[in-house]
Amino acid sequence: MFSRFKSAARILLKGEPNKKNRNPIPAITREELAEVKQFFPREKFFILGHARSGTTLLMRLLRLHPEIHCNYQAHFFTRKPLLKSLVDSAEIEEWLARKSNRWNHGRDLSPLVLRAAADFIMERDAARKGKNIVGDKSPSSVIHGQVVRDMHSLYPDAKVVNIVRDGRDVLISERFRNFVEDSKFLTAEDKRIIADLKTDPAPFSDGRRSLFTETFIRNIAKRWADDLTEIDSEGKRLYGNKYIFLRYEDMLAKPYVELSRLWKFLGVKKISNTLEKKLLAEMSSNPDEEWQTKRNEGVASLLSKGQAGNWQRLFTSRDKALYKEIAGDVLVKWGYEKDGNW
Repeated sequence: MFSRFKSAARILLKGEPNKKNRNPIPAITREELAEVKQFFPREKFFILGHARSGTTLLMRLLRLHPEIHCNYQAHFFTRKPLLKSLVDSAEIEEWLARKSNRWNHGRDLSPLVLRAAADFIMERDAARKGKNIVGDKSPSSVIHGQVVRDMHSLYPDAKVVNIVRDGRDVLISERFRNFVEDSKFLTAEDKRIIADLKTDPAPFSDGRRSLFTETFIRNIAKRWADDLTEIDSEGKRLYGNKYIFLRYEDMLAKPYVELSRLWKFLGVKKISNTLEKKLLAEMSSNPDEEWQTKRNEGVASLLSKGQAGNWQRLFTSRDKALYKEIAGDVLVKWGYEKDGNW
């Protein structure tokens, strides 16, 4: 009893104690979802995929359809600080869940605030384009399965498209992008490799000398393997038939077949035969390659961008052995190799 009096006196003198951490942000309910769709009725989708896996090309191709708009990269769920940071504090929770706040009907408003913010951002663009299906493409490399869990808590009604690319080509593309951009994460050893590459590219172009440090291979290969494994698992578990995946290499080989499959999945009413010619025209350009050439032509010119199988001529025997050790089983799972004998 005495401790209760002390606590009451403390509150009278100093006010309610500040809570350091907020409770978990609640998922949107079925009733709230129905309400929010009265204001933001367009169907939503999200393109996921590890960085350098073709997410940008897929976005460009999908939005060729007259019913579909897609833009990039909101990173609602895929790169910190994330959409949920808008309400991720004890003070914001106290405001949005406050009992005297009669707008909340006795429930934390956080999921509605987050959903409304993301919906408005996407639907504003789609309305300008006159499109009724809208999506965001934001690649993910480090958050893995949590991306899908966070997404599902706000967008259980959305559709998810996951694009997968051979992790060895992802590794090469990531490496050259870092070289071209002169990334702040380059080590002294990385910079020595760049200098030698510029001086004499020949041994790097036929597998005699490695483009990579061991640390780089281990980090990127593990991220790729974890990302594919977790996003595919959580996508199937949480979204079921509203989740679909495709391989980047299949999209290059048969674009009209793969895009038609995706357009049907996203719910378009009609697929015109004229879209095949538009797909081929769009694929003939490569804005990323043009950007890299302008940024650092000397390094960018050493790699054919967007092609499948670059790793076959660029990997050294050490590179292959390391990659097999870290992600060889994932390559087999996704059909890039039949077994470990490559």
